[in-house]
Amino acid sequence: MGQIDGFMKFDREMPKSRDPKERLKDYKEVYTPLDKEKVKQQASRCMDCGVPFCHNGCPLGNNIPDFNDAVYQGKWDDAIRILSSTNNFPEFTGRICPAPCEASCVLSINNKPVTIEYIEKTIAEQAFEKGYIKATPPKSRTGKRIAIVGSGPAGLAAAAQLNKAGHWVTVFERSDRIGGLLRYGIPDFKLEKNVLDRRIRLMEQEGVIFRTNAHVGVNISAKHLQEEFDATLICGGASAPRDLPIPGRQFKGVHFAMEFLTQQNKRVAGDKIFSGEILANGKNVLVIGGGDTGSDCVGTSNRQTAKSVTQIELLAKPPLKRNEEANPWPLWPMVLMTSSSHEEGVQREWAILTKEFLGDSMGRLTGLKIVDIKWGVNAQGKMGFEEIPGSERIIPCELALLAIGFTGAEKGGMVDELKLELDERGNIRTHQYRTTQEGIFAAGDIRRGQSLVVWAISEGREAARAVDIWLMGSSALESKDESFVHLEQEA
Repeated sequence: MGQIDGFMKFDREMPKSRDPKERLKDYKEVYTPLDKEKVKQQASRCMDCGVPFCHNGCPLGNNIPDFNDAVYQGKWDDAIRILSSTNNFPEFTGRICPAPCEASCVLSINNKPVTIEYIEKTIAEQAFEKGYIKATPPKSRTGKRIAIVGSGPAGLAAAAQLNKAGHWVTVFERSDRIGGLLRYGIPDFKLEKNVLDRRIRLMEQEGVIFRTNAHVGVNISAKHLQEEFDATLICGGASAPRDLPIPGRQFKGVHFAMEFLTQQNKRVAGDKIFSGEILANGKNVLVIGGGDTGSDCVGTSNRQTAKSVTQIELLAKPPLKRNEEANPWPLWPMVLMTSSSHEEGVQREWAILTKEFLGDSMGRLTGLKIVDIKWGVNAQGKMGFEEIPGSERIIPCELALLAIGFTGAEKGGMVDELKLELDERGNIRTHQYRTTQEGIFAAGDIRRGQSLVVWAISEGREAARAVDIWLMGSSALESKDESFVHLEQEA
């Protein structure tokens, strides 16, 4: 532990954000870097707790106190070595993770938590700048060939780990560029794509093969992968969007959030959208859904110069402070979250039920009929809601974006071709990441359902170890899952 009283001497300090008027003119990152000495100061706030709950809060099990101490000591090479032992892509998670580790930081019991996420980002950027992160191909190869379907965070993490183990890895991506959700789901103002490209180049130098426009189950047979590769790992994501089947859904101007976000990411990359353009400029935009995807739609709409942006949520407005009895530390705080996109301008409303989309004679969207609702416990003792009489009204809008989550894996295609069994939630059923078909594995959102990028990376790492054990009988790949001990014994 570096500075024993750091948490007493220094307050939490985050990097400053660029002025909203300026940042709305581009798709560059919102935040400006903190001075390195400030970052060391923030790392000194880590108390090196006897029981560091941040380990449990982090899906990757990052060794947070140790890399904080290394940062405080100015040992950036040690910091990235410690961080990379559990996290393949700290430059991603340091930008887009909601930081459950900070929510469970012991300091947050009665103070503001350590700035773990930003420290993680700084470690990664310093490591790239100083040359500590570089291509490290495996010294030997096993001769085993592995196909990974999907190049999102789970697929990339699995590819990195399996390549590290010495296997030949080919990643199949149905889009025109590698990255999955990182490429086309997250706006550039949260994750600039040169950060992603930098990592992909490194992986290519290490021997990972990437194939784009390769839609397994459509233009590439899934059974072909079974014949050509020793194992297949499916990391296709939970890409089936949840719809809103209310009257008027057919009007022009109602779109899924990912359609909207993907188009803009393509524009930023220099692509032309030749048909079916979805633009917010000059329109009253309604974002349905209060999560991160909805927030991304808000920020993108404002950058496209929308006339107005309104975001509505079915659930009641969260409290400003944690309820210590119902939602105690170290659980994730169920409180009101305000993103940088919200700060740029939006009308937010809660406890709203959507009733009907309205349109004109040309089939174009003109508004949404809504009603206020009241949440509470019904006569059967279950939580529910009831409409508030007299609160029905119409919100004018020419563009409505559905950001209400996903329903699991896309049906058909490779799922049907491989006859993979699904669970009750519509995800691929697995045991120790193994599907019901021999030699076929699954990881990430397609296995566990819609979740965080950091969980996807964790899934990819754990699935890679499962594949390695299945192929080789044992594995030297790191794992935070003790059940793999039994898996190795079975193998």
